[in-house]
Order: sequence, then structure tokens, then C-alpha cells
Amino acid sequence: MKILVTGATGFIGVSLCRALISNPVLSVVGSGRSSMDLVANNFLFARIPDSPSPVEWRSLLEGVDVVIHLAARAHVLSEVSRDPMAEFRHVNVEGTLTLARQAIEAGVKRFIFLSSIGVNGSCTLTQAFDEASLPAPHAMYAVSKWEAEQALVSVCANKSMDLVVIRPPLVYGANAPGNFRRLLKLVSSGVPLPLAGIKNSRTMVALENLVDFIEVCTQHPLAANEIFLVSDEQSVSTPQIIKALASAMQSRTSLFTVPDLVLHGGAKLLGKLSVYQQLCGSLEIDSKKSRTLLSWVPPVDVKDALEKAGRDFKKNQMP
Repeated sequence: MKILVTGATGFIGVSLCRALISNPVLSVVGSGRSSMDLVANNFLFARIPDSPSPVEWRSLLEGVDVVIHLAARAHVLSEVSRDPMAEFRHVNVEGTLTLARQAIEAGVKRFIFLSSIGVNGSCTLTQAFDEASLPAPHAMYAVSKWEAEQALVSVCANKSMDLVVIRPPLVYGANAPGNFRRLLKLVSSGVPLPLAGIKNSRTMVALENLVDFIEVCTQHPLAANEIFLVSDEQSVSTPQIIKALASAMQSRTSLFTVPDLVLHGGAKLLGKLSVYQQLCGSLEIDSKKSRTLLSWVPPVDVKDALEKAGRDFKKNQMP
């Protein structure tokens, strides 16, 4: 089997490529806009030009059986675009469709699209999200992912190429980008955090678990033309996350209680309501379908994965 992984130089892509090339019967092509030092007999890397023009994929798609599309515009912490939504659509929708159409022409058998739980929404109140939940994206990134999903379904209809859509929640690990990286830095610094009173419930997915699930989706026949919400088996609260990370880092981080009303008001005043929601709100996922339909079992426990993320982050920070 020959597999093309886009976004191979990203947080998920590097780990996925390493896992795939450990299987000697696979031939893997990785693509990305930055360089990559991964070397193996069954691995080829192609650097994609940093250009606004559509990418020409045909030469990389020759003989490919499965495309795993990870590349996306995400984690934009300091937006400089005058029209961010147009940029998200250009990369996450138009770029995805360009690849999918060329993949169909090249005879690719399966297209795996990494979407986002943000397609379903940013929080849950009484009921966990599952595959039957109505989409309700709010952030521009999530909107673009939902638009890409819909367009892919249309493009792949009545074609010989299967479509698999995966919507992960927050993916965590020692090298995670975005808000999880901020949390790692905070815990590592030992600064006291006012989150002891938070009683939320968040479902996440360890990098190792997501990579394992994507591997399963490359070959499992029942994954064809399905949408999956994938996650760890257990949900955790923000205080539990912090305590697991602090324990693994041997950090002096302590938690103290500040009323939720005060936290919410402070976040609103500072224009950080999205950060408040991620730290204090709940987002629960029912990923039973991924385990029952594909007989998939997450290989890593959430507590073990969090502690490993903490240990590895601290090790990476050491001079």
C-alpha cells in the first residue's frame, strides 16, 4: 500500500509518518511546506512551495492508494490577514478540493480528511457530541472544516474513492501547538492557577491514540464513507489535567479557587472568552462508534498520556 500524508511536518503529521514507516509493507510519501529530516527506505518527502497558487499533486499521487489530508490553516495566534475567513476557505476548502479531485483522477482508493470537533460546536451543556449531532461551527477554522466536509461528500459522490472524515477534539502531547502548549508552559513555570474550583468535563485525544486510529482507517473496510468522532476513553477536568502535568514535571504548580463568575468576567473584560471556555467549559464526546464499528481500542490511557506529555515537555525544555 502506498500512502500520501499531507501536512507531514506538523504536530500530527510527524508522528503519523513515523508510525506508518515502521510498517515495512507500506510506502509513504510525506508533503509539507517546511523541511523534514525523517529518513527511511520506504519514505519519500516532497516540499510544497509556499505559494498562493493551487498545488499540483499529480506527480505525488502516482500509485497512491490512500491520501491522509492533515494540511490545514490552523492555530493562527496572531492574525495578520485582512480577510481571515477567505484565507481559511482558500486553504481548508479550496485546497482540499483540489487535492481530492486530483486524487480521484489518479485512482486513489481512499481519502482520509482530518476535520475538527469544532464542526459540532465549542461546548456541550447536557449531552455529549456524537456523529448524529447537528453541526454548529462558530470559529472560522471550524466553519471552513465543515464547508470542506460538505464539499468533499459532493465531490466523492458516485466515485470510486472512499471518503473518511475524522473529527478529533483537542489533540495533546509534549509538542502540541496552541492552547495546550500554553498550558504546558504555565504548569512548567510553577505559577499558581485559579482553577481549583472548576468542575468541567473535557474529552481530548492523545496524539498516540489519534495516530493509531488514523492507521486503522487506512485499511478497515467499514471505515469507508463514514464520519468518526475519535477520543480517549475517559473525559477529564481542567484541574485533573493540570495535576497530571504538574506531577510528571515535578512542578510546584498549585491550584486555588476563584469563583467562576469572576473568572468569566475577567476573561470577558480581557477579550479572552474563548480561553475561558477551553479552560472552564465542558466539551464531551461520545466516540463509541469508532470503537464498535471498527473494533478500535485507544492504546494509551488519558492519565498515562498526560503524564508522558508533561515528562517529555520538561525534557525538551532542559538545556
